[in-house]
Amino acid sequence: MARIGAWTVAGLVGFSLIWVMAYAILPVPGTPLMVIRTFQGQGWEKDWQSLEKISPDLVRAVISAEDTRFCAHAGVDWGAVEQALARNEQGGTLRGGSTISQQVAKNAFLWPDRSWTRKGIEFWFTLLVENIWSKRRIAEIYLNVVEWAPGVYGAEAAARHWFNKPAQDLTAREAALLAAILPSPLKWKANPPGRYVASRAGTLQKRMEIVRRDGLADCVLGE
Repeated sequence: MARIGAWTVAGLVGFSLIWVMAYAILPVPGTPLMVIRTFQGQGWEKDWQSLEKISPDLVRAVISAEDTRFCAHAGVDWGAVEQALARNEQGGTLRGGSTISQQVAKNAFLWPDRSWTRKGIEFWFTLLVENIWSKRRIAEIYLNVVEWAPGVYGAEAAARHWFNKPAQDLTAREAALLAAILPSPLKWKANPPGRYVASRAGTLQKRMEIVRRDGLADCVLGE
C-alpha cells in the first residue's frame, strides 16, 4: 500500500508539472469553473488574446484591485495570509489573502471550493506557476481566464460584453470599472455601473496612477 501511495503521489506531481509546463506556452482552452458554469446554463464566452492586445490600463487596474505586491512576492503574500487567518480563526475555511498568482492557480487548474484541502493544492500549483512561468505569463493567463460576467471569461470577451470594443482599446476608466467588479462578477455590472462600482472604480483609477508612478506593474509591462 505504501508503494502504491508513493507511485500515486509521484504520478500526480508529474502530471501537475507537465500541465503547468504546457500552459507556459499554450493558451488555456478552458477551466473547471467554465465547465461548471456551462452546465449551470450560463454559456461560455471567451476569446484568448496575447498581452500585447490587452490595454496596459487593465493590467494596472487589476494589480491595483487584486494584488499591488504582485511584482514583489513569490506567489504568496504572507502578510495578507496572516490577516486572513486572523479574520477566520473561528471558522473552518480560509478566506481572503489570495494573490493574482494564487487566483491563476485556482482558476486555471482547480475547482471552486474553500476547503483546506483545495487551498493546499492551490498552494502547490502556485509554487509551480511562480517557478515555471514569468510574471508576465501569469498576468496574461489571469487576464484571459478570470470571470467578468455570467459566462464571460477573459479581458477580450469582457471588453466586448461590457463596452462593445476590443480589450486593447479600453480606456483607463473602463479598465477600472472592469477591475471593480472582479470580486463579484455575477452580481455587479461594469456598464452601467451601480453607485458602489462607480465609486470603487474611481478609487482604483487613483491607485492605478500610483501603480504607474511606483513601477508596481513593471514586471508585466516592462516600463
